[in-house]
Amino acid sequence: MSGTSTRPETPAAGSDVAALTRPSSMSTVSRLTTTVLRSREIAIALVLVAVIAAATIKTPSFLFSSNSWRDLLLTPAILMLLAVGQAVVIITRNVDLSVGSVLAITAYLTGRLFVDNPGIPMVVVFLAALVVGGALGLVNGLVVALGKVPALVITLGTLYIYRGIVLTWAGSNRINASDMPDGFLALGTKTVLSIPVLFLIAVAVLAIVGYFLYTSRSGRDMYAIGSDPDAAELYGLRVRSRLVGAFVLSGALAGLSGVLYAARYGTISSGAGTGMELQAVAAVVIGGVAIFGGSGTVWGAAIGAVLLVTINRALPILGIQDFWQQAVVGALILGAIILDRVLSARRTRKLVEARDAS
Repeated sequence: MSGTSTRPETPAAGSDVAALTRPSSMSTVSRLTTTVLRSREIAIALVLVAVIAAATIKTPSFLFSSNSWRDLLLTPAILMLLAVGQAVVIITRNVDLSVGSVLAITAYLTGRLFVDNPGIPMVVVFLAALVVGGALGLVNGLVVALGKVPALVITLGTLYIYRGIVLTWAGSNRINASDMPDGFLALGTKTVLSIPVLFLIAVAVLAIVGYFLYTSRSGRDMYAIGSDPDAAELYGLRVRSRLVGAFVLSGALAGLSGVLYAARYGTISSGAGTGMELQAVAAVVIGGVAIFGGSGTVWGAAIGAVLLVTINRALPILGIQDFWQQAVVGALILGAIILDRVLSARRTRKLVEARDAS
């Protein structure tokens, strides 16, 4: 009886293994459908489309007005840059909570450069912001990698340190649009074929970082480090240098965001970028990057940033009160984390079943 009771399970287990070990037996259409259904990025994009559609049905001017399309792309551009850098750090199983303060420092630096050096080329200002942002990220990376201190603790500390620096530097002073050249401020509103320049810059950076992570050995090492830092070190990967590089990239992109923030808003004070570090983390998590590292893409993080900003614009149109707006965002974050854990557990179970059956 015991022998007959166990036999019916064997073919089912064998079929599961076949599905895992022989994907080439699936038709092209089946493989494409499966890929689409399992893609977190496509799922987030569909949610974004649904939010835009719902808001447009309720208020057609949300999408069909003179500036609606421009605003739809322009508003999330800065958060997209922060999310891309944050995604790289989180993929390595770390987090950078200082990006909002780095943005504030470089935004105010941008204004001071224009005020104190009339006629300074814009290229020099961009480079200065990138260097300063990268240097601040380097401080984070060195302490985390060499001191082996949790990134959450270090970057929480530098969040306040960097914010204190800009508060001391700026004080109650404020740099206005009249203090900066018109050509620079035009970047904040200029469009190319109806697409904002700021959004094009964000997409260009996204494409470069995405290509780097997907194709380069250094990029793949970051995924390996996030999956298992100890195993990566035992394997001989350059764990410390990769971690430092991730934080430098995050800082540099926060520095670039500071320049674009100055161009976008024209008015810069010591409070610039307050709270944007949490928005960046939320965008990354919503975009499908595992908070425990090792999986996800910068493309998903960028879509998550667009979704987060679009939701904040769409929910008031749909008549949802402020409290519930925050609750919806929180539910998205929790849902993304729970889904990630469920999918991870499912993959682990399938791999164990395949191993035991082989």
